[in-house]
Amino acid sequence: MYPILLLIVMWLSFWADHLFPHVDFYKWGVNPGDFTSLKGILFMPFLHDSTGFEHIVNNSLPTAILLGAIIYYYRDIALRVVSISWLCTGLGLWLFAARDNTFHIGMSGVIYAMAGFLFVSGVLRKYRPLQAISLVVAFTYGSMIWGIFPTESKVSWEGHLAGLLTGVVLAVIYRKKGPQPPKYLYEIEKEMGIEPPDFEGQWRERVRLEEERKKQREREEKGHVVVYYYKPKKQGTSERRGGSGPQ
Repeated sequence: MYPILLLIVMWLSFWADHLFPHVDFYKWGVNPGDFTSLKGILFMPFLHDSTGFEHIVNNSLPTAILLGAIIYYYRDIALRVVSISWLCTGLGLWLFAARDNTFHIGMSGVIYAMAGFLFVSGVLRKYRPLQAISLVVAFTYGSMIWGIFPTESKVSWEGHLAGLLTGVVLAVIYRKKGPQPPKYLYEIEKEMGIEPPDFEGQWRERVRLEEERKKQREREEKGHVVVYYYKPKKQGTSERRGGSGPQ
């Protein structure tokens, strides 16, 4: 629902830009270093190039897929991740982009932040479902990496770079938040301070007891043997020899 609502707002803004050509919607974007354009940090992602459909179409599908993945797999921290990505991407662009009186607009910076978060978070968590999402992002949007370099004059590579760095940092910060790989019983017991059972020691004790019982049975089966010793009589008397026998 939320990705669809965001797309609706994006397309309504794009439509309004066509309906009111005398209104300079682009001035609600981010002009680096200009304090009057700080509001663009909030409104920049809703605005797109009104001269054609290429800009908004290229941003619509990645927005829906990446935002949907974050909400579905990282539900507990999705709002924080997207909100911080939104604000920090615009702020980083405002602080570090070239001061050439150029307004930056579009959702692409936030898209880079979400893609960077999903990829790095899946790698760090060592959890197969999230690692699979990480691979999907890498294969589907891996070519976006070239967008962080100044290859085209009309592309806000500074916004892409700010978004990507924001997503990576958020993935590291929230690596222990949200979904985690399942824990084994011994890991849970260790965290609770419970000593794990000594299965090897128990096995050794059983073996020792069995050996003792076995020896005891063998002694009972053989019975007791009594040996008699006779001292010889003095000279002149007959010598009696002793023997032994079972009792």
